[in-house]
Amino acid sequence: MSVTTPGQARAASFDIEAREAEITGKPQRIVPLAPEEFDEHARALVVSVRQALGLGTGAAIPEVFCLMLRHPGLFRGQMEMSVQLLGKGALSPRERELAVLRVGWWCRAPFEWGEHVDIAKRYGVTAEEVERVTRGSSAPGWTGHERAILQGVEELLGNQMISDETWEVLARTWNERQLMEFPMLVGVYFTTALQQNSLRVRLGPDNRGLRKR
Repeated sequence: MSVTTPGQARAASFDIEAREAEITGKPQRIVPLAPEEFDEHARALVVSVRQALGLGTGAAIPEVFCLMLRHPGLFRGQMEMSVQLLGKGALSPRERELAVLRVGWWCRAPFEWGEHVDIAKRYGVTAEEVERVTRGSSAPGWTGHERAILQGVEELLGNQMISDETWEVLARTWNERQLMEFPMLVGVYFTTALQQNSLRVRLGPDNRGLRKR
């Protein structure tokens, strides 16, 4: 029997309006750098990040990047991990995004959730499946492997490890690299949600936060 963890079946029962008022309804706690404030190291870092993410030199710099440039060393480390997980990761993009969405919903993270709804849809996740992620692993309709991915996220966040039962299901399909990467993926996006929630990162014009489907 798998471990039952607090809030494991966390669903769309929390007050979205209250949560967004708590985070995005108040001023951002740290002001992003303006482009004219970039020093030589910041400009070089932006160029390297753009290259790593496959962005053209003329692409607009996302405001969240300008915010993170307040701490260039941290930003570089975060981007290196993101490039590894997003561009070079062992997990399929669809599986990765199902996991990230579950993390974002569990953390009630408006910025992370809204951004990754768009990313997930690029890789075939439907609006109905996005809604189903809010109900978690207990929702009907998932394949056995997809249910184990969501269950694994819930166990990692609720009990800080994957149960034997869930691990066994994942191991039927995933290789060792994928099994090793999965907890790191969950951890990276959990810490990212903590940071973005705490800094009260503002939503972009196309990001509807926790209402996005």
